[in-house]
Amino acid sequence: MCTHRLSPGSRPSRRRLRSALAAATLAISAAVTAGVALPAPAYANPHTYGQDVSGYEADHDWMNSRAQFGFIKATEGTDWVDSSFPRHWRELAKKGIVRGAYHYGHPSDDPIADADHFLKVVNSQPSKPGDILVLDLEDTDGESVEHVNKWAKTWLEYVTAKTGARPMFYSGWNFANKYGRGLGQYPLWVAHYSKAPGDITPPADWKSWAIHQYTDSPIDQNVSTLTPAQLRALGRP
Repeated sequence: MCTHRLSPGSRPSRRRLRSALAAATLAISAAVTAGVALPAPAYANPHTYGQDVSGYEADHDWMNSRAQFGFIKATEGTDWVDSSFPRHWRELAKKGIVRGAYHYGHPSDDPIADADHFLKVVNSQPSKPGDILVLDLEDTDGESVEHVNKWAKTWLEYVTAKTGARPMFYSGWNFANKYGRGLGQYPLWVAHYSKAPGDITPPADWKSWAIHQYTDSPIDQNVSTLTPAQLRALGRP
């Protein structure tokens, strides 16, 4: 299953690449980021629609997007920063929709160092109530199930204590089902591309999911069972 796209300048040796779809995706993405509006979906879907981006879509046109929420990659590991983050953050503020920032975690790192790096970068930008924080966890870095699970709990608990808001947890369905036990109190953003938008059941200990990422073509697209106001309630106080 494909999940979040690797941002330019990141650490490719430590991250799964979307090699099979890279050429086609980037070609189409160029049209999207140039300001081409995505067509309305062909299906009837009652859910709230959103998009998420990273440095691959550095010039994404949020003003002409039909998204009701937007998530942006901010950081990865203990030192990497997505250079497109400040621009996206400002554009989402102008648009006035729900916004969130995500950190791509590496279980081989110190979870507190990862979390502090993320918070430093996010806190360097203007914030507002309702901004959502997200842990993106997709790789084990060769660590055990127990280690990855404990790492995630430590990161999530630390960011909750520092910000007063429970972060959202993002991952692919199978990864979350295997490594996400005991994380059911954190809102779930789950990638599952073989299911129609919103047509999924929650993995592991989650009783429900908040966001379903259902495709990465031509851009990462999502639906939420929550209204924009309900999504904001998950964010920073």
